[in-house]
Amino acid sequence: MLDEITAAFDRQDYRSAAQLVSEFLAQSPQNPWAQFYAGRLQEVSGKLEAATDIYRQLLRDTPNPKLVTQVRQSIQRVEATQRELRQRAIAQASAEPNNNAPGFLALEAVSGDDRATIVQNFARVMKLDAYTTRLLIPNRGWRLYRAGLAGELQVLSQELRQAGVPNVWASQPEIQAIQLFRVKSFQSAAPKATVVCQNMHDQTGFLSFDWSEIAQRVEGMLPIFERVLDLGYRNRLERKEETQDYAHFCDLHLPGRRCILRLHDSSYNFNQGVAVANQASIDPHDRNTIRTNWNQLMALLDRQTSHAETWSQFTPFAETAADFTLPLLRLKSHIHLSRQTDSYWDSAFHLYSSLIFLRGTKQLAA
Repeated sequence: MLDEITAAFDRQDYRSAAQLVSEFLAQSPQNPWAQFYAGRLQEVSGKLEAATDIYRQLLRDTPNPKLVTQVRQSIQRVEATQRELRQRAIAQASAEPNNNAPGFLALEAVSGDDRATIVQNFARVMKLDAYTTRLLIPNRGWRLYRAGLAGELQVLSQELRQAGVPNVWASQPEIQAIQLFRVKSFQSAAPKATVVCQNMHDQTGFLSFDWSEIAQRVEGMLPIFERVLDLGYRNRLERKEETQDYAHFCDLHLPGRRCILRLHDSSYNFNQGVAVANQASIDPHDRNTIRTNWNQLMALLDRQTSHAETWSQFTPFAETAADFTLPLLRLKSHIHLSRQTDSYWDSAFHLYSSLIFLRGTKQLAA
């Protein structure tokens, strides 16, 4: 029967080959040659991952040198086909608007019983060992994983999603298309909200919205660095950059208006508009501190946006972004902090918030 199966594959008569392989498997389900030709059927039908799984299992289990040679050749053939299909997909994706521009791809957190399977799938797609893969896929928060041409990231994202690996990607033009307004104060909070804000051109105006329009809230703390003198090697004075404080940010996403409202503790004017602080609940000696007022403002938002999803895992995301300093610094952050040098942390927060925003709008569109 093996000769008949081989002949059917040689003349590309896959219908006859499928019937013969089915009969062979029924007679000898554990026969490695039957398994091999079952893999060949998966391969010619375009089910390349299923074929690869069969081939790799045979490599581990069979001692037959002739079969091992054919299995190795089959794996090489499948990998060549996958590379060709990927290049075609990238070329097609790159022909779309904005896909020749830079972009970013982040891996979402994976936990629970599915984690082991997803780690294996990720390792297969990315051709990585299991140990490296376990370190790359986050248990909490997101990991910034790739920066590159948007067309390539789109194809990679699709491959990962097909393998069950949750991820999100966006091109830089998509991110830049989101309108951003820096909130200076709330002029009213009920029944509708009205804010004094500045647009991306620093023009000041008013914006009114229903609280129900806010779909997501993104919170994060950005470190404030300062150069300080410290004792170094052999008690020599040396300048170091250390974190002296943190700036608090909160983004409100209004997907229906394609805009983000950004609040910053040090630029928000607590002395104008809605009195956000319940003065009776504040220590008299601490009444005018920015932090206390900020906490009261967040409490107000908690009450008004309880329906919205809150994202607060920015710090672990930013820690993974350290390897992408150059592409991040090319992304305008719309964050105005007094810094001696630009920091990738600012762009990382804008990217984090923008990816969450675009993820939400794509889910609504789907």
